[in-house]
Amino acid sequence: MYAIIQTGGKQYRVSPGDVLRVERLPGERGDEVTLEKVLLVADGQEIRVGMPLVENAAVKTMIMQQGKGKKVVVYKKKRRKNYRRRQGHRQLFTALQVQEIIVS
Repeated sequence: MYAIIQTGGKQYRVSPGDVLRVERLPGERGDEVTLEKVLLVADGQEIRVGMPLVENAAVKTMIMQQGKGKKVVVYKKKRRKNYRRRQGHRQLFTALQVQEIIVS
């Protein structure tokens, strides 16, 4: 069984037991989070596609970690103008472990 969910402006294919990194979600380590934006649910032979969301479907997850990703360096330069700018960015993330896919 798997589902396609949407969170943080991105879509993810998840199955029970998977661990995935998504954009930062509120909560502490060990908290349960229910993701209700389910776009597709597949269970063996049956596939349910939402228009745009599957009704009465949710994915139950648990927060494993809250953290920051690797640093991305942004560098701007204009030649012959002595213009240089260097900036770093670390994106906040939440690591989720999928507990179960709920379909009613």
